Amino acid sequence: MLLRSVLAVLCGVALALAFEPVAAWFLLPFAVAGFVLATRGLTARRGWIPGLAFGVGFYFVLTYWMRSVGTDAWLGMASFEALFYAVLGSVSAALHRRRLWPLWIAAAWVTMESWRADWPFSGMPWGRLSFAVVDSPFQTALPYVGSTGVSLGLALLGALLAWLVVSHGRDRLAPVCALVGFGVLTTMTNVWSYDPHTVRDVTVAAVQGDVPGNGDNILLDYRQVTQNQVDATIALADRVASGEQPRPDFVLWPENSTAVDPFSDAITNAGIRAASEAIGVPILVGAIVDAGPGHVLNQGIVWDPVTGAGERYTKRHPVVFGEYIPFRKFLDGLKIGRLTMVGRDMLSGTRKTPLTVGGVEVADSICFDVAYDDGIYEQVDRGAELLTVQTSNATFIHTDQIEQQFAMTRLRAVETGRWVVVASTNGLSGVIAPDGSVVATAEKRTQAVMDEQVGLSTGIPFGVRLGPWTGRACFALTCLGLLLGVVPYRRRQPLQEPGPREAAVAPDFPHETSTPIST
Repeated sequence: MLLRSVLAVLCGVALALAFEPVAAWFLLPFAVAGFVLATRGLTARRGWIPGLAFGVGFYFVLTYWMRSVGTDAWLGMASFEALFYAVLGSVSAALHRRRLWPLWIAAAWVTMESWRADWPFSGMPWGRLSFAVVDSPFQTALPYVGSTGVSLGLALLGALLAWLVVSHGRDRLAPVCALVGFGVLTTMTNVWSYDPHTVRDVTVAAVQGDVPGNGDNILLDYRQVTQNQVDATIALADRVASGEQPRPDFVLWPENSTAVDPFSDAITNAGIRAASEAIGVPILVGAIVDAGPGHVLNQGIVWDPVTGAGERYTKRHPVVFGEYIPFRKFLDGLKIGRLTMVGRDMLSGTRKTPLTVGGVEVADSICFDVAYDDGIYEQVDRGAELLTVQTSNATFIHTDQIEQQFAMTRLRAVETGRWVVVASTNGLSGVIAPDGSVVATAEKRTQAVMDEQVGLSTGIPFGVRLGPWTGRACFALTCLGLLLGVVPYRRRQPLQEPGPREAAVAPDFPHETSTPIST
């Protein structure tokens, strides 16, 4: 068990290295294969041990950036997320006893990823296998099967490699053929890659206003943060007026462009109006808006230079313990220092339709929303032509979190076949093409405006249409595989009593032997 656990920890670390900032994507299938081998031959009661070891190696390294919030926050979150891999370890050990076990285990892996992406509270999708495939041969499959489908394919690839390792002689023919088939499918998606049809071009300006001081405290001088956005937009308007740059169709400001309600704070309201009137086109403003004495909303507000505030998108997935406190009436009494800083709970948005900004149908996401499928899929399915991401990564500006989130954003461009425009308070901002390439970006901790021409697309990739169904199918397969293990299997009784020689033959239940038998 010690050797299994050491193998699992090392494979977990290897999987973390497949993500940014190392981005060694080729480690993905080998890390999964190591997890599968570490749990093979164990009972479900013991499979959780290497599973937990894998989760510790993976999540403690992947989310090391969480230390910018606090070491206790990092240890608590990483420890909790590692428990999901402990459960997967037990499930994997049980599913090894089924025929075609690589398929069952791959389905179980995706079930686990979908489960922890939604539960508890708003879940934590960080670390899904598909989030590491940007710039790899696997990314071209995203429009066809979606991010969940790519995770399934990578989990299956890892399980097939494990099958190849434990097979011998002629038994290796099956995993070899399966791996060849996987390679052929991957090659096909690269040769016939998804080609989004562009209906027209528009120009979008993304403003990165920068954050005063060290850059990691958005509230240190929140009025200056807003003023930076205003100043950068008015400077853009001056360049447009002088003919240096074309006038954009709309301007994108980041999340937390205003940390106070722009409808009740006169100074903030005046600044937004001055910027919108100067540029003469709508601004998609990232603002914190009051929602009663105990709640706030994190919104993207379409601010027209003539009519003022209009349509709004509200962040769908606020961060638990960072933007809202569950069971507040019990936790408030404990006087936990960091939690007392969250004075009001942020409410979740429910919008499913895109915003209309300057005549463009825009699917908006606010910060961690980009890690979730639901809001993006629903808006694209309802006519979104362009994706925008408003984010405030100031808390993590000195960590690798911003690179990991930007990689997810690039994945969304490929998956949806849409251009993506990202505005961050002080990094990373950028403009991403539908093939995942970064057309423009701004240096971190600088004030910059990216004024770029982007294409609008209306086609809906099949992977987006699949939506959550891949995850649901994997959940059903996992349940079926586990049920087959608890339902007793009874062979048909022979018509005649077996002779002495037949009676001496070992029973035909390889899963009941002490030595693991490969399928």
